[in-house]
Amino acid sequence: MIRNNNVKNNKMHKKDRKYLLNTNTNNCAIAFILPSILGCTLFIFIPSLFSFLLSFCNWNLINKIKYAGLNNYIELFSSQEFWFILKNTIVYALSVTLFAVLIPLILACFLNEKILCKDFFKTSYFLPFITPMIVIAMIWQWIFDPNLGLINCLFKLNYKWLYDENLAMIVLIIVSVWKLIGYNIIILLSGFSSINSQIYESAKIDGANPTAVFFKITLPLLSPSILFVLLITTISSFQVFDLIYLMTQGGPDNTTNILVYWLYKNAFEFFNIGKASAIAYVLFILILILTILQWKLRKKWVINE
Repeated sequence: MIRNNNVKNNKMHKKDRKYLLNTNTNNCAIAFILPSILGCTLFIFIPSLFSFLLSFCNWNLINKIKYAGLNNYIELFSSQEFWFILKNTIVYALSVTLFAVLIPLILACFLNEKILCKDFFKTSYFLPFITPMIVIAMIWQWIFDPNLGLINCLFKLNYKWLYDENLAMIVLIIVSVWKLIGYNIIILLSGFSSINSQIYESAKIDGANPTAVFFKITLPLLSPSILFVLLITTISSFQVFDLIYLMTQGGPDNTTNILVYWLYKNAFEFFNIGKASAIAYVLFILILILTILQWKLRKKWVINE
C-alpha cells in the first residue's frame, strides 16, 4: 500500500511539474508576444476599423462627425476623376511590377554565374533600394530637368519630361523600377542558391542548350522566389506615395496622380476625411483582389512551394 501511494504521489508530482513548466512557458510566450499585439492593436487594427467607419461619414477634422451612408462611395464611383486616377494607378503599378520583376530576373541570372566583381555589382544594384527617397527624387529631377538635365544635355534633346503629360508617368516608372531592382535581385539570388548545382551538371551532360536550361530548369525551380517578388512588388507599386509627392505632385494635369496621393490630398488638403477613407478601402479591395488572383494562379506555374 505504501509503495502504491508513493508511486501515485510521484506521478502526481510529475504532472504538477509538467503543468507548471507548460504554464511558465505559456506565460513567457505571452509576455514576449504582448508588446507586438498591443502595437498592432493600437496602431493598425483600431485605426483601420476607425477609418472604415469614417468612410461612411462626413468629417473635416474640425466639425462633428456626421453619418453619410454610402454617399462617399457613390460620389467616388460617379466621378470621372476617380476613374482617370484609377487608370493611372493600374498603369503605373502593372508597368513597375512587370519591369521590376523581369529586369532583376535577367540580371540575377548573370550575377549567378562566375563573373568578375560579382560582389561589387550586387552592392551597386542594392544601394538605390536603401537610399532615402528624397535623395533619389532630387537626383532624378536634375537628370530629367528640361533646361540643365543630364539626359537633355547629353543627347541634345529638348523634352520637358516631368512637365510633359505623355512623358511624366514614364519617368516615374523608370525611377521606381531603378529603385526596386536591387532588392528583387537579392531575393532572386537567394532562390538561385537553393537550386542544386547537380541538376545543371546533369543537363549539360544531356546536351541541353542554355535556353532550354533557363526555361525548363531555372524558371520552374526559381518560381517560388519569383512569386514572392511578384507579390511584394505589386503591393508596393499600388501603395507608392513619396515618389509622386516629391517629383510631380500628381501633375501635369493629374496625369501622374494615383490613388494614394489622391487620398492624401483629400484628407490633408481638402479635409474630406470620409472620402479619403473610402479611397483607402477601394485601394485595399483592389490590392486584395490582385493578391488573391496571383495566389490562386500560382498553382499553375509555381513548383516546390
